[in-house]
Amino acid sequence: MNFFFFAGVVALVIFFLVPQVEKELPQGVFYKKDVPMPTNLHPTVEKRKDQLVETVQEAGINIVITEGHRSVQRQDKLYEQGRSSEGKIVTYARGGESYHNYGLAIDFALEHEDGRVIWDTEYDGNGNGRSDWLEIVDVAKGLGFEWGGDWENFKDYPHLQMDFGLSIRELKRGKRPEVDEYADEE
Repeated sequence: MNFFFFAGVVALVIFFLVPQVEKELPQGVFYKKDVPMPTNLHPTVEKRKDQLVETVQEAGINIVITEGHRSVQRQDKLYEQGRSSEGKIVTYARGGESYHNYGLAIDFALEHEDGRVIWDTEYDGNGNGRSDWLEIVDVAKGLGFEWGGDWENFKDYPHLQMDFGLSIRELKRGKRPEVDEYADEE
């Protein structure tokens, strides 16, 4: 009995006295304990989103950013859609498993000339003979975004993200991209 008491005391002392800020994981990967979830878009993603909107508007395309940062609770609610609540399945990512949760993704749609928000990948509102959707995607990729329409399993056509080389696993462990990543080349 004394051994277990002693082992418990040692474990508590180690837990409280050893810094819990960073822990090393296999292969030199570090994570920070209790790193808060972001509450808005990463500054680079925000800036590139604004550049995207400005560029495609200059080309006569009416883009609508339908979503940016998304809370874990909202992500869970979207995940329930088509499963435990009504509607079509729109995501396979639970809360904490989407780049939206880390401020690294945006979703977009188009504004039809009559004011409706549409997700029509064939629509050519600027009348240049090319899909507005694909024009947006080309500009977005040029700004460093990855497009969900290029994914093999679940095509997410409205989705654009910048992962900064970080996996969801790393983000869940508290790793975050530097603010000055992808610094602008003006």
